[in-house]
Amino acid sequence: MSTWKIEEMGKKPKLKNPILVEGLPGIGNVGKVAIDFLIDELKAKKLYEITSYTFPHSVFVNEDNLVELPIIEVYYKKFGDKRADLILLGGDVQPVDEVSSYEFSEKVLDMVEQFKGKEVITLGGIGLAEVPKKPQVYCTGNTKKIIQKYKSRMVNDKLYGVVGPIIGVSGLLVGLAKRRNINAISFLAETYGHPMYLGMKGAVEILKVLKSKLNLEINMARLNEEMKEVEADMLQRTEQIGEIARQTALNKLKSRLGKEAEYIG
Repeated sequence: MSTWKIEEMGKKPKLKNPILVEGLPGIGNVGKVAIDFLIDELKAKKLYEITSYTFPHSVFVNEDNLVELPIIEVYYKKFGDKRADLILLGGDVQPVDEVSSYEFSEKVLDMVEQFKGKEVITLGGIGLAEVPKKPQVYCTGNTKKIIQKYKSRMVNDKLYGVVGPIIGVSGLLVGLAKRRNINAISFLAETYGHPMYLGMKGAVEILKVLKSKLNLEINMARLNEEMKEVEADMLQRTEQIGEIARQTALNKLKSRLGKEAEYIG
């Protein structure tokens, strides 16, 4: 039985020099937030639904109280002008182990080649110990040529020493694309490294870069409004989680020392 099920949705389009943009769940879900907004804002059409036995062994409960399997979805956007068309890859999950991450990334690059795509953009986050006031966007790529193309005052190309390995599909797509002579770049925005934190500010900064470099007609004001609505609740949750973590650490220290401990730096 095949590990992967790729279901085609409707008629396969003819795309002009398409660019793949990937944003799957990761640190702060920065890439996922950005790609979900792009799919919605550009009114992109669904191309594929992908399910797999390599995805996490869980289901989601939807608003109708019914279960849904985790999926990865591929959308496309045709512009009909001089701009390159887009293939947008998003979803609920990533493959959970190393081998399936490689397999999935190769299948995605097979798709890029089928549509005669020559460029890949991946999106992700850089986890920080604190919430950044204005997240910085960094980039890395598989050729100096593509870094030069996307480098701007909004993007810092000095990533060496800032992060360790880029784990998951966002990194593998860039690395594996080089073997196929496909130029690929990864945009990584600073975000708070807590698993419960939603990195919307980082997503906004990445979307500003994509809007400028890909000449996209997207309403950043709408995303900023959405961000304001969830941010207050999000920060309150984060503070509560931080306080719980602090109290837990204090209690552990008290039990070890056998006396009162009032503060941990």
